[in-house]
Amino acid sequence: MPLALACAPLTGGAPAPPPELGPVARPLGEGWAAPAAGPAAAVEAVAALVRRGGWRIGVGAAPGDDDGPVALAARRALEAASRRPARLAVRGTDAGAAADAQAVLAALAVLLARRSDAAWAAVDLVAAGGTRAAAASALGISRQAVAQRLAAGGWDLEQELRPAAARLLARAAG
Repeated sequence: MPLALACAPLTGGAPAPPPELGPVARPLGEGWAAPAAGPAAAVEAVAALVRRGGWRIGVGAAPGDDDGPVALAARRALEAASRRPARLAVRGTDAGAAADAQAVLAALAVLLARRSDAAWAAVDLVAAGGTRAAAASALGISRQAVAQRLAAGGWDLEQELRPAAARLLARAAG
């Protein structure tokens, strides 16, 4: 199930590809495109681009190599992203699964874009494999405060949205 990501800055051109696309990113109009290693990697790249901010994001899912239908799907998704509130779109062989993946990724994008710096600090520590107690110690706050930051930042919901988005992207390729 080949997947590709395309992104373009919301303002002006991008002189260099964002590192989230990896070392094989190619120029694509005013932005960049790259194959994704798989559905989970595509979701991770989308999340990282959303966190970075300032990008329009398209995800393409289709059979074939990254120079064929999947690249075209990514390009079409990037064009569609400019008309979407979350500035993110998915296009794929299975239009229904692509629409579902788009909805889940958009929800994830909104969640991540609204996360506070304090919540990100707690999330980063827990996501790296630390315990809530270790995160509390590192941040100099109580475990309850870590739990509050994780809750406010939607950590548990994020953990549900990521695999759902990956499964839907896999289906979108047909």
